[in-house]
Amino acid sequence: MSRKLLVAFVGVFFFLSSCKTREKADDLNYMQNADQIATEASAASRYSTIQKGDQLVIFVSAKNMEVVKPFNQAYYSSQNSISTTPSTTNSTEKTYLVNSDGDIDFPILGTINTTDKTLEEVKNDLTQRITAYVKNPTVSLRLANFKVTVLGEVARPGQYAMPEVNPTLLSAIGIAGDLTMYGKRNDILIVRNVDGQPTKERLNLLDSNFINSPYFYLKQGDVVYVSSNETKEKIARQDPNTSIYIAVAGTIIGLAGIFITIFKK
Repeated sequence: MSRKLLVAFVGVFFFLSSCKTREKADDLNYMQNADQIATEASAASRYSTIQKGDQLVIFVSAKNMEVVKPFNQAYYSSQNSISTTPSTTNSTEKTYLVNSDGDIDFPILGTINTTDKTLEEVKNDLTQRITAYVKNPTVSLRLANFKVTVLGEVARPGQYAMPEVNPTLLSAIGIAGDLTMYGKRNDILIVRNVDGQPTKERLNLLDSNFINSPYFYLKQGDVVYVSSNETKEKIARQDPNTSIYIAVAGTIIGLAGIFITIFKK
């Protein structure tokens, strides 16, 4: 009886010992390369093209603002004078909606197609066209419904159009469904392109001072990356067959108990 019992326990030990953990380097590349992933996403966002349904804020200025008045929607008058800057309040700001054909209807110039063009390319196109009417015009162009990308341990990773005038890190996380239970609250990575160069900042949501960071208010093309905590990393390293091994080991233990009972009789 003792020999059979010993064999049973050896079998249990064999199965339990085969529950190996994965090598970190092989299975956690996504977590380890958070900075690289966020940086690449930020670079891609910077060069992304204008999409159907985008809302463009375009303002044309020049030395003589009266000359460019016909090219502007977003100007306002005060005592019959024209402001040299576009209105920035949400209630008065007018936008150009990109229709289903990728076109916008621009004053004087007519239909302007934006298909497969970046903001910079459309800006240059408009500047060149307006130059035929105005000497040395300056065109400013931005998205009213600008987008940010949220990756990592959030409920719904992806790219989102931000409806607010001044969207914050918290609003982006909220739109993405909040952090999962595996997200690091004290290590939120934000990657931003400044003059073509990626800049990075890590914020700690557990410290209220994070609202004073210049990265608290998001900018067009920002990428927010939520890293995984140690619990998620341990789960990721675990062999996917562990549950099977445990089930088999449990079965063997149960059979061993049955055999012991039988042999006792």
